[in-house]
Amino acid sequence: MVTELEAALDADNRIASWKHDVWSNPHNNRPVGAGGVLIGNEISTPFAKPQGKPIPMPEGDGSRNSNPLYALPNMNVNYHFIEDMPIRVSALRSLGAHLNVFSIESMFDELALAGGVDPLDLRLNHMADERARAVMITASKAFGWRSRVKRGPFHGFGMAFARYKNLGAYCAVCVEIVVDQNTGLITVEHVQAAADCGEIASPDGVRNQIEGAVIQSMSCCTREEATNDAMLRTSFDWSAYPIFRFGDVPKVIDVVIVEQPGQAFLGVAECGQGPASAALANALADATGVRFRNMPITPKVVRKAIVTL
Repeated sequence: MVTELEAALDADNRIASWKHDVWSNPHNNRPVGAGGVLIGNEISTPFAKPQGKPIPMPEGDGSRNSNPLYALPNMNVNYHFIEDMPIRVSALRSLGAHLNVFSIESMFDELALAGGVDPLDLRLNHMADERARAVMITASKAFGWRSRVKRGPFHGFGMAFARYKNLGAYCAVCVEIVVDQNTGLITVEHVQAAADCGEIASPDGVRNQIEGAVIQSMSCCTREEATNDAMLRTSFDWSAYPIFRFGDVPKVIDVVIVEQPGQAFLGVAECGQGPASAALANALADATGVRFRNMPITPKVVRKAIVTL
């Protein structure tokens, strides 16, 4: 997937325009039938391969969460659907929400830096949804966002927010990180999340889902990559696929659940996916002064960008 964003601030540091383009293959080519697996295409009478089709909004697939929940004027969002790819594709967890939220929330921090505005204030200044505001405020208070102090170079803070599919659970994530200048390794010191998923059936289940989403999202953001050249897949197999190990996970993950008794159940499963990676990228920009826009943001990539700083 590829996104391209363009935005502008006015003299009062209000967002005056917003443009978001996303190019993506379908995310619904899961191998649920015989034609969806390689061997099904290689027999003498092959099974038909699944045909990728875009999923309509508001759920979307590659377009999922490309429409920000924020109240933005002159908003122009375009989904460029790519039916065929040179390699087989399927679904990433949260589908397009992972990259779209990453892109939107990265842009918010870039705008905040350009306008000299605190990233939390810029978000609150453009959010009319009261439940969304409550989630951001809850996470930031639990984290101590207003009293955060950088200990020096390569120490930073970041935050991000999204409502999954713009109709599911609300989630805000604040992150504190330290970056090793010599290795490019990111150590996540603290993750503070807050979620509003409507009425809560299982508080422990909600926390487990958010914690799992944070770990998986950050692994995807900083490690996970399958490689290929012009002809072949060059990744060997799943045994060599790079993912977080136990030593890589955040030192602390705290989750606050916003109580909403009597409200509709919203579900939790993937609401933390986009905000976790976006908050990490924003913390990395705060720590290094470098904006990383391509995932995975591996230690090798980070080291190359910051070794001479």
